[in-house]
Amino acid sequence: MSEPISALNHASYDGIATVEETGLQGMITLRGDLSDKVLAKAVKDATGKKMPGQREALVDGQTGVCWMSTDELLVLVPYADVEAKLAAMTNALSGTHALAVNVSDARAVFQISGMKAREVLGKLAPVELSAEAFQPGQIRRSRLAQVAGAFWMDDDQTFRVVCFRSAADYVFKLLKVAAQPGSEVGVY
Repeated sequence: MSEPISALNHASYDGIATVEETGLQGMITLRGDLSDKVLAKAVKDATGKKMPGQREALVDGQTGVCWMSTDELLVLVPYADVEAKLAAMTNALSGTHALAVNVSDARAVFQISGMKAREVLGKLAPVELSAEAFQPGQIRRSRLAQVAGAFWMDDDQTFRVVCFRSAADYVFKLLKVAAQPGSEVGVY
């Protein structure tokens, strides 16, 4: 069996912010009634986190849970643990109207860091990214130029971006162009 590899093998670029493909990340899409106590317990057991509120990302390192829509969460676990966590979650949700699917190999994850990280992402996503409007612990699903993506802040200078693996090269190139030195527009 071949070893799994990330979409861009840790590609990185240093400009007005640092853009890095972060490598393999365990991801489970969980759909169901987010007010269901059984679902909340399955999330807590997998991540140690409570159920997130609307547009909330509760993430520490490679583990956490992100609100994606009124009936969908993105559960993050270390890549090596995803199959065991998914099996435990599926078992815990037996008899509950829910769907849990491993999407780890269908996604790519990037990190944008530095004082100009907001400006880099702001060039690509139609989202208000000022410090007053978007803060660590919040998540948005949006567009990154012409492709779908989601992003949250780990801290006040670090974003994590998730996109489809098939669009990883395109998204990396977009982020790279947006991070080129001399490209500052001074919005954030």
